[in-house]
Amino acid sequence: MKKLIVLVALAVMLAACGANQENKGEQQSVGSGQQNNANSKPSEAEGANAAQTVTYMSENGPVEVPEHPQRVVVLTRFLTGNVMALGVPLVGVDEMSRDNPNFASQLQGVETVSDESLEKIMELEPDLIIGMAGNSNMEQLSKIAPTVLYTYGKIDFYEQQIEIGKLLNKEQEARAWVESFKEKAEKIGDEIRAKIGEEATVSVIETFNKQLYVYGYKFGRGTEILYDVFKLKMPQSVQEATKSEGYLAVSTEVLGEYTGDYIIFSKNADEDNSFQQTQVYQHIEAVKNNHVFEADAKTFYFNDPLSMEYQLEFFTNHFLGTSS
Repeated sequence: MKKLIVLVALAVMLAACGANQENKGEQQSVGSGQQNNANSKPSEAEGANAAQTVTYMSENGPVEVPEHPQRVVVLTRFLTGNVMALGVPLVGVDEMSRDNPNFASQLQGVETVSDESLEKIMELEPDLIIGMAGNSNMEQLSKIAPTVLYTYGKIDFYEQQIEIGKLLNKEQEARAWVESFKEKAEKIGDEIRAKIGEEATVSVIETFNKQLYVYGYKFGRGTEILYDVFKLKMPQSVQEATKSEGYLAVSTEVLGEYTGDYIIFSKNADEDNSFQQTQVYQHIEAVKNNHVFEADAKTFYFNDPLSMEYQLEFFTNHFLGTSS
């Protein structure tokens, strides 16, 4: 009966806006494989688990959510890895999450959705939806399943994982990861500073959407580990330039003004990276000293536990020449 009511309500809403939503360029793909298969329906046991609810205190107030969610839809690339790290089944994620090589094995059979694909989300029969604050379809999504939204960057990546743990009834597991990662990463940070010097500076750059960027604090791409955990120094010019937005678009001609002793290059292979062949770039001190560490941008965007573990391994290998 409840499902029938939801279907009727959504039919009314979608009749008014469905045509517009279907033309908004959402790109969907269906993965193959059996793990977390989005087309499988919840079993009786899963249904019984989902029927048990608890109250979660979200940013927008209390929300009744499943005590043990079994069919989660995540509509933001910034939180997909947080859910996967806690072993909670996913049935739908955004396209950018699907493109992340670090997520591929765990997302086999999981559908690609967006906050505009309401009909498709409804067909997946989720018991919980997670998204970012400011979602314009919050009301419609909430009619499909309990919906919880988070503001990006409102809390640090450690606290974010703990919050997701609370939401998914996995707080103990989330806290255990935080403690383990913090201890391991801080030790590696000490070793890196001892090797490169306490005053050595590190810059993070990336090519994205035909533009070259430098990044400041807490903007993914390894910045949380480098500056918050490792306590490495950011060039003063980058601190000032990224103070308001967290990033700065730059030209090749001025890139050298924002580079430190070391450069982490979050590189998109499908972007134009020809600037690396210019004399201007090749005369940057870090480039001449072979202190540029290139990473696949698709694995470096985020600050969830899976991404952070990968980034930690990357930094350990490149700065210390060893594996963590």
